Amino acid sequence: MELFAEHGYDQTTVAGIAERAGLTERTFFRHFSDKREVLFSGGEELRAMMVEALTSAPPEATPLGAVEAALSAVTAFFDERHPMSRARQVIIDAHSELQERECAKMGKIAEALAEALRARGVPDPDARLTADAGIAVFRSAFAQWVRSDVGDMRTCIEECFAALEKVIAQGR
Repeated sequence: MELFAEHGYDQTTVAGIAERAGLTERTFFRHFSDKREVLFSGGEELRAMMVEALTSAPPEATPLGAVEAALSAVTAFFDERHPMSRARQVIIDAHSELQERECAKMGKIAEALAEALRARGVPDPDARLTADAGIAVFRSAFAQWVRSDVGDMRTCIEECFAALEKVIAQGR
């Protein structure tokens, strides 16, 4: 993250990252497929935490309630990473290729949530729509949180779910 901030994303090399970390390039590539993955390394952990929380939601939870539980379960993951998340987002926002990568990663999380909803008996298109709505809430909450000076992701998620419910209640 420091190298990206110091030299810019495009000028930062894998060799430079490995050197700064006290590693060889070979060791770097054991952990990351490329330098982009340095910015997205927590994605699998995030997906697993969300799916586990959705799966553990009470059986009586609505599909949207189960997704809200999944998003709420990861708030501590972010709250302890606020400064790093802010720096990371500045880098991503400056590069369309990284923005596309972030969208793809969010799409994979949405698909995992939809699959977990299907396992709870939620049929399609409801499972997919609910998972996608949850990811839309997550992205809005994250954008709000990363710009704020407050390290409370849970509040941002709650506010964005309330906004979604308000929009849905207004009807078409």
